[in-house]
Amino acid sequence: MIPVVTPVEMAAIDASAPEPLDVLIERAGRAVAAAAIDLLGGTYGRVVNVVVGKGNNGADGRVAARRLEARGVKVRVIDAAMRPPVLRRSDLVIDAAYGTGFRGEWIAPEVGDALVLAVDIPSGVDALTGEAGAGVLPADRTITFQALKPGLLLGDGARLAGHIDVADIGLDVSGASQHQVTVDDVAEWWPTRAIDAHKWNGAVKVIGGSPEMPGAAVLASTAAARAGGSLVSLSAPGVTVATPPEIVQRHVAADDFSADALVDIHRFGALVIGPGLGRADEVLMATRACISDATVPVVIDGDGLFASAWSAEGPAPLLRDRELATVLTPHDGEFGVLTGSPPGADRVASVRAAAADLGCTLLLKGQTTIVASPPEAEADPLGGHVWFVTNGDQRLATAGSGDVLAGMIGSALAMGLDADKAAAASAWLHADAANRTPADGLLASDIVDAIPAAIGAIR
Repeated sequence: MIPVVTPVEMAAIDASAPEPLDVLIERAGRAVAAAAIDLLGGTYGRVVNVVVGKGNNGADGRVAARRLEARGVKVRVIDAAMRPPVLRRSDLVIDAAYGTGFRGEWIAPEVGDALVLAVDIPSGVDALTGEAGAGVLPADRTITFQALKPGLLLGDGARLAGHIDVADIGLDVSGASQHQVTVDDVAEWWPTRAIDAHKWNGAVKVIGGSPEMPGAAVLASTAAARAGGSLVSLSAPGVTVATPPEIVQRHVAADDFSADALVDIHRFGALVIGPGLGRADEVLMATRACISDATVPVVIDGDGLFASAWSAEGPAPLLRDRELATVLTPHDGEFGVLTGSPPGADRVASVRAAAADLGCTLLLKGQTTIVASPPEAEADPLGGHVWFVTNGDQRLATAGSGDVLAGMIGSALAMGLDADKAAAASAWLHADAANRTPADGLLASDIVDAIPAAIGAIR
């Protein structure tokens, strides 16, 4: 896992370092120079423009400039405040104008076809939210120090940062409560079935689908099975859907289905509820009853999220009263239904606040998926852990993709993963499965088919 810290946290980490500031700047500048040489492919005959500001970011750039000059590179150091509109031709531009503390709008000079290396974060990108103005210079690579910043993973920042390297300059970030998920994390977390396991070890119950939307139930239940659910039972109220023969179907009424759907629920490891259920009043009432009465961990997706919020009291009492793990999987619109407003510019703060208010693990879908667990202590509303999943792309923006993810999380919960790791690992594998499919024409069922290969690759 790669630590992620906010600008305020990074300032505190810098301030608590036992080494003096000039030592840290020297280490950072050395790392920038090494990254520059790597980008250039050598030093002979190379020309580098270094745009420097007056703060620590600029100081890092000046150290890098000195080191590059010592290696025979022709270096021009340009004061950010006095920058010309167009820089003289170079092989590389080092953007060391402004770092994580910048506020306002930055208009970068034109750099022609030069490569761009950003120091800590592309100048002008908000290091907390990823927001950026139109004048920010896109980087081919960004070298940041000791930990990622949220703005490198979110919003415009994720697009502008290019390839990101994290350089170790000796700071202590062991207390970070936010991390980017890596393949090594998923390989460590994802359960392996015991040699003496039987079909009820890791069984998943799915309640979803309707006459109008049977496909959502098929995707969720099949994904649960492909992800490791040893037995998957589906109840699609009022309809029989065409599933693979391995999916067991228990028929239930179209409206008051909660009692029948939860028969033997204690034998299952998790419940997935919501995909394609619909929003008729009777269905919403039955869905709420299932969520309330389920004696196993629950994944609530799609129409289940709408049902959770469908009462005069809102979702909080229903969800807070659950004693077992509950994972909510909204996109931005569903997040607004659950909380009363869409995520703010600081998406992490929005997700953390919702997880704390609802007492649930919350997975917010997006270009970067954010998973937040509820805090262990009510007095610490930001005390839960946050995971960033960044390996997906636009292929996941297809109908039914979320149903697949819900089924995968259900399997991870059923196999014993903690709720936040179940959500984060499933999101990573879900994206990796999509990455194994063609770039165009992806169907959600293609993701389902690629799940075993994605899991096999981490073993």
